[in-house]
Amino acid sequence: MSKIIFHVPRSWLGPLGGGLMPFYTRLTEGLTALNVPFSMVELDRDTLMAEVEADDAFHIVNHGRFTHPRLLNAGVAYVYPFWNVDPSGIRAFSSIGSQPFNPAQIEAEEARAFFRKLKARLVGARTSRYEQPEEEADLPDGGTAVFFQSEAHRSVGETMYMDRWAMLQAVIDADRGPVVVKPHPRDTDPKTRARLRKMAGVTVSDGNIHDIIAACDRVVTINSAVGIEAYLHRKPVILCGQADFAHVADEARDPAALIALLATDPARRAYDKYIWWYFAHQCLSTTEPHLVRRFLDRVRATGFAI
Repeated sequence: MSKIIFHVPRSWLGPLGGGLMPFYTRLTEGLTALNVPFSMVELDRDTLMAEVEADDAFHIVNHGRFTHPRLLNAGVAYVYPFWNVDPSGIRAFSSIGSQPFNPAQIEAEEARAFFRKLKARLVGARTSRYEQPEEEADLPDGGTAVFFQSEAHRSVGETMYMDRWAMLQAVIDADRGPVVVKPHPRDTDPKTRARLRKMAGVTVSDGNIHDIIAACDRVVTINSAVGIEAYLHRKPVILCGQADFAHVADEARDPAALIALLATDPARRAYDKYIWWYFAHQCLSTTEPHLVRRFLDRVRATGFAI
């Protein structure tokens, strides 16, 4: 019988390990109930492809970016409990970016209900992927919010169309009102703050991400998950890097294009339908009742027989 092999961090395995994430726990419990054989092994990215070629099993790679007919990559898709389970990679590298989004084919009321529920959990509770301050930030209204990322992170460095400084300078040059910049929470380099302080016409804020989005007219970022959160606020987004959620955003591949986009009024977008399409259909949820069935559908879609 066909076997599924999960490649996960060593720290998750063994009696002294930290344990599996709930997504994998639910999957393995479901596979056990269906008598589908599986195993958990330590992920070694250097030897992974050789391991895949050496057997006839199907492989699930945690936080992966590998391609093979018998392999899918798994990872949290920006917002928990939703996961990418994808043949190309996770987040910016997932195949969702190449899938067609047609709002006319989506049932509006179901999408609105899903949108409202997710918005209440994130926007209503003023929470995000990283811890946010509880106090409300004092911010100028009606401008552009620029959210920085760490370009040292491999996925950002490989996917950006322009670096964060060129992006920010283009927003300043566009002269479309106040510019608010939020440095990345994990960027502790004092040089970042020092350089920002020298830039005229910029308000630097560590305020709650939802306060910043609510105060602005537009959000600009390379490909941060803040773009998804901006959709929940129904705010227009301009992306300056490769992203798999660009279907309802504008994209700027150079500073001139960014300035031009900021000079025009953004088009109306079906944010509620898109959020439903992206998370409920393109991703798998840890909490959904039919998680294992949908997971096995993903495996079978590759041509692998279960």
